[in-house]
Amino acid sequence: MSAASEATAQLTVRVTPNARRSEIMNWGMDEKGRSVLLLKLGAPAVDGKANAELVRFIAEVLDCPKSQVTLIRGEGSRQKMLEVPAAALSKLPAK
Repeated sequence: MSAASEATAQLTVRVTPNARRSEIMNWGMDEKGRSVLLLKLGAPAVDGKANAELVRFIAEVLDCPKSQVTLIRGEGSRQKMLEVPAAALSKLPAK
Protein backbone atom coordinates (compact mmCIF):
# COMPACT_ATOMS: atom_id res chain seq x y z
CA MET A 1 0.00 0.00 0.00
CA SER A 2 1.11 3.52 -0.59
CA ALA A 3 1.53 5.92 2.31
CA ALA A 4 -1.38 8.02 1.08
CA SER A 5 -3.84 5.14 1.31
CA GLU A 6 -2.74 4.42 4.89
CA ALA A 7 -3.07 8.02 6.13
CA THR A 8 -5.54 8.41 8.96
CA ALA A 9 -7.20 11.38 10.60
CA GLN A 10 -8.93 11.91 13.90
CA LEU A 11 -12.61 12.79 13.89
CA THR A 12 -14.34 14.05 17.04
CA VAL A 13 -18.06 13.35 17.30
CA ARG A 14 -20.77 14.07 19.85
CA VAL A 15 -23.50 11.45 19.81
CA THR A 16 -27.11 11.34 20.93
CA PRO A 17 -28.16 7.69 21.32
CA ASN A 18 -31.72 6.28 21.12
CA ALA A 19 -32.67 8.28 18.03
CA ARG A 20 -35.23 6.99 15.56
CA ARG A 21 -32.43 6.54 13.02
CA SER A 22 -28.73 7.29 12.69
CA GLU A 23 -28.04 10.60 11.00
CA ILE A 24 -25.59 13.49 10.82
CA MET A 25 -27.06 16.62 12.38
CA ASN A 26 -24.44 19.31 11.83
CA TRP A 27 -21.02 20.51 12.91
CA GLY A 28 -20.62 22.08 16.34
CA MET A 29 -17.82 23.16 18.66
CA ASP A 30 -16.55 21.57 21.85
CA GLU A 31 -15.61 23.58 24.95
CA LYS A 32 -12.16 24.24 23.48
CA GLY A 33 -13.49 25.53 20.16
CA ARG A 34 -12.62 22.45 18.12
CA SER A 35 -14.97 21.16 15.41
CA VAL A 36 -17.22 18.30 16.49
CA LEU A 37 -19.54 16.32 14.21
CA LEU A 38 -22.98 16.06 15.85
CA LEU A 39 -24.71 12.71 15.27
CA LYS A 40 -27.88 10.94 16.26
CA LEU A 41 -27.53 7.18 16.63
CA GLY A 42 -30.34 4.67 16.18
CA ALA A 43 -29.09 2.47 19.03
CA PRO A 44 -29.27 2.62 22.83
CA ALA A 45 -26.24 3.43 24.97
CA VAL A 46 -26.31 -0.07 26.46
CA ASP A 47 -23.76 -2.90 26.18
CA GLY A 48 -21.71 -1.01 23.57
CA LYS A 49 -24.59 -0.94 21.06
CA ALA A 50 -24.28 2.81 20.42
CA ASN A 51 -20.50 2.51 19.88
CA ALA A 52 -21.01 -0.37 17.44
CA GLU A 53 -23.66 1.65 15.58
CA LEU A 54 -21.34 4.68 15.53
CA VAL A 55 -18.56 2.68 13.85
CA ARG A 56 -21.03 1.09 11.39
CA PHE A 57 -22.66 4.43 10.53
CA ILE A 58 -19.40 6.38 10.09
CA ALA A 59 -17.98 3.58 7.90
CA GLU A 60 -21.15 3.75 5.77
CA VAL A 61 -21.00 7.57 5.49
CA LEU A 62 -17.28 7.51 4.63
CA ASP A 63 -17.74 4.52 2.28
CA CYS A 64 -14.94 2.54 3.90
CA PRO A 65 -14.72 -0.82 5.69
CA LYS A 66 -15.68 -0.85 9.39
CA SER A 67 -12.19 -2.16 10.12
CA GLN A 68 -10.80 1.27 9.09
CA VAL A 69 -12.91 3.13 11.69
CA THR A 70 -11.49 2.89 15.21
CA LEU A 71 -12.92 4.32 18.42
CA ILE A 72 -9.88 5.84 20.14
CA ARG A 73 -11.43 7.68 23.05
CA GLY A 74 -14.81 8.22 24.71
CA GLU A 75 -16.23 4.72 24.91
CA GLY A 76 -18.47 5.67 27.83
CA SER A 77 -19.20 9.31 27.00
CA ARG A 78 -21.19 11.25 24.42
CA GLN A 79 -18.07 12.87 22.98
CA LYS A 80 -15.85 10.38 21.16
CA MET A 81 -12.74 10.43 19.03
CA LEU A 82 -12.46 8.17 16.01
CA GLU A 83 -9.56 7.34 13.74
CA VAL A 84 -10.69 7.21 10.12
CA PRO A 85 -9.06 7.16 6.66
CA ALA A 86 -7.97 10.74 5.95
CA ALA A 87 -8.98 10.54 2.29
CA ALA A 88 -12.57 9.64 3.28
CA LEU A 89 -13.15 12.83 5.31
CA SER A 90 -14.12 14.64 2.11
CA LYS A 91 -17.35 12.59 2.14
CA LEU A 92 -18.55 14.37 5.29
CA PRO A 93 -20.77 17.46 4.98
CA ALA A 94 -18.93 20.78 4.84
CA LYS A 95 -18.25 22.56 8.13
